[in-house]
Amino acid sequence: MATNIDKSFYQAPLGLEEDAQTPLDIEIINPEMVTLDDGSVEITITPGEEDMDEGGFSENLAEKLEDGVLSTISSELLALFDADVNSRKEWVDAYIDGIELLGLKYEERTEPWEGACGVFHPLLNEAAIKFQSEAIMETFPAAGPVKTQILGKVTREKEEAAARVRDEMNYQLTEEMTEYRPEHERMLYSLGLSGSAFKKVYFDPSLGRQVAMYIPAEDVVVPYGASNIESAERVTHVMRKTENEIKKLQVSGFYKDVDLGEPQKMLEDIEKRKAQEQGYSASEDDRYRILEMHVNLDLKGYEDKDEDGDKTEIALPYVVTIEKGTGKVLSVRRNYLEDDEKKLKRQHFVHYVYVPGFGFYGLGLIHIVGGYARAGTSIIRQLVDAGTLSNLPGGLKTRGLRVKGDETPIGPGEFRDVDVPSGTVRDNIMMLPYKEPSQVLQVLLGSIIEDGRRLASIADLQISDMSAQAPVGTTLAILERMLKVMSAVQARVHFALKQELKLLKGVVRDFCSDKYSYEVDGDKGRGIKKEDFEYVEIIPVSDPNAATMGQRIVQYQAVMQLAQGAPQIYDLPLLHRQMIEILGIKNANKLVPMEEDQKPKDPVSENMFMLKGKPAKAFLYQDHDAHIAVHDSLIQDPMVQQQMQQNPAAQQIMGSIQAHIMEHFAYKYRKDIEEQLGVSLPPMDEEGDKPLSPEEEVNVSRFSAMAAKQLLQTHVAAQQQQQAQQMAQDPLIQMQQQELQLKAQDGQRKMMESQAKMQLDQQKLALENKKIAVDVMKESQRTQSQEKQNNVRTIMDALKNKPEGKKE
Repeated sequence: MATNIDKSFYQAPLGLEEDAQTPLDIEIINPEMVTLDDGSVEITITPGEEDMDEGGFSENLAEKLEDGVLSTISSELLALFDADVNSRKEWVDAYIDGIELLGLKYEERTEPWEGACGVFHPLLNEAAIKFQSEAIMETFPAAGPVKTQILGKVTREKEEAAARVRDEMNYQLTEEMTEYRPEHERMLYSLGLSGSAFKKVYFDPSLGRQVAMYIPAEDVVVPYGASNIESAERVTHVMRKTENEIKKLQVSGFYKDVDLGEPQKMLEDIEKRKAQEQGYSASEDDRYRILEMHVNLDLKGYEDKDEDGDKTEIALPYVVTIEKGTGKVLSVRRNYLEDDEKKLKRQHFVHYVYVPGFGFYGLGLIHIVGGYARAGTSIIRQLVDAGTLSNLPGGLKTRGLRVKGDETPIGPGEFRDVDVPSGTVRDNIMMLPYKEPSQVLQVLLGSIIEDGRRLASIADLQISDMSAQAPVGTTLAILERMLKVMSAVQARVHFALKQELKLLKGVVRDFCSDKYSYEVDGDKGRGIKKEDFEYVEIIPVSDPNAATMGQRIVQYQAVMQLAQGAPQIYDLPLLHRQMIEILGIKNANKLVPMEEDQKPKDPVSENMFMLKGKPAKAFLYQDHDAHIAVHDSLIQDPMVQQQMQQNPAAQQIMGSIQAHIMEHFAYKYRKDIEEQLGVSLPPMDEEGDKPLSPEEEVNVSRFSAMAAKQLLQTHVAAQQQQQAQQMAQDPLIQMQQQELQLKAQDGQRKMMESQAKMQLDQQKLALENKKIAVDVMKESQRTQSQEKQNNVRTIMDALKNKPEGKKE
């Protein structure tokens, strides 16, 4: 059921006529809840969250909240802030006492006498400066502090995107963000002394870019019991802003336009001590003290709700800005992403820690070696004062002794007149028994300072104590033992810098364009776009495993010694390039070219590169048959062979060409297997993908075995056919084949003649047999005829010889 209300509940905004308002569309989900007994409908309209949020998600809620609500928020948060400040009072006192030991300003002392030694031992300052110098060179080299790591499968597109992101981030940090390196160096110096320092990463609309500002540890206040800044229930950033800066922010709408009156001119104890050490006589500050508090609040009208729309009474993250003097709220803004269903707090601070301590704040050199610095200062002052008294001793003189200009010391070679009342000058003056500077104190000073320097990990390595014949591994072990503490500190700085770069990456990405900034020579573009950041992770160039250049050099020397024993298993170009980069030599990629730096080239260009002794790289998607054919032609070319005979590096060049051909052949073999399978094989390990599971590896192996057998049969058949074709094309083979053919024809002729002769012989034999048979038949017939004749003759003779009268 739906109904339209033609008349608005609220008055028309300024500048609009009431009759020009748009009617409200109201959808009633459950009509029975609003239907009365007489059938009419009762609707009550109250301003809801949608009405309060009409200014946008990132609006300043202080403009909409009532003054009473803002006053309550201010009083509650200021009370919590004061409690947080009081909970760290001892830490502040220790920090203040330690700042005095830096010796940045010479102390004019009047005790035990005017002009007594006021020097400070430089142990604390030496350790802080040395740490700052080492850390800045490690974390911020000249080329920039950023390198990239590709996420997931390594492809050509991702490599190009990673290069663009790396170049863009380094350009921003070294060129655009001109304040970044000075702020980073200030942070490192303060980090070494206090043990904690902070960076705040945000987008500055006045500059139109990202900013990473250093915040001293004393300006970040957290409640007692907080373990880290990410999970702290409350984080307060104490800021100082001039009246003009406040007015700019109010005019731009970032702060609520309220009257703050005159600022309270006061300085905190740490601010006073720092000002005194730097030579300032500051006792008050005419800037406003602004508290930016990152807290969790349950604001009325902006409550957290569950899926059913019921209030959960869960406090949500907000950033509340309060002027400390007046307690007026300048802004209230949400501190979570609009599309974040969990409404997690957004992080803007990065906590750098020197040495983790018992609480939230870390331990710095003030806490670690501050006692040694105080003891060293006391002893060195005693030694200087003792030397002063020994060189210009004082004593007692009689009252009547008069010396011209006795108010000034006697200079070298100077003689003055003395009025002696009686006796000699010696009898009227007695020198006090001042001693020379104590040797015991001097030895004690050296022992204390040495212990302090060793504890601060700034002791110098005695190279003379090490044998020149000592193996690199022994030297590395000694270095590692001496630099273990500093290596751990550098690792913590590396981790915090990684978090800072992640926040900077997010700001750069959010305010980056969706397309490349410009195009060059038909290329798809240069610059950077949001999509590029999805493929890479931003990490520092610093190495958390080695604190100094010397330590890394010794490490690589050890690896190079191992590589000499088995060079075939090492990537020597990569090893040499990394060594050059560690030494700080520029253009290492040009000095030691590698296959990874190569881009796809045509086979002729590859031949040119390899003939000049430069590496060439094959890529999976290339036409490997064509590349192999061109490279084989190069090897078989007689002109190339003739030139190679005169080249001393011929063996190395031919070896690189053969290796490159085998690389193409390896990719070709993979493609052939994929053609037999009909599907693509899993990505290779070198492409950065995760390894196959045992089940996947078994299945791939089985199918690959069948495909390999089929491919083997195909290759064997092709080889046999090729051999037959080669034999057919060889002139010697052709002559041999013709001779065999002639021999075969002659044999066939002789066989045919033999068969014909045999057939003739058989015919002759048959005729002879037939003749014999005829003769036998004739003889048989003749014999039979003769027998008949004989029988007839016998009968006739018998008849003749028979007596007459007898009849048979």
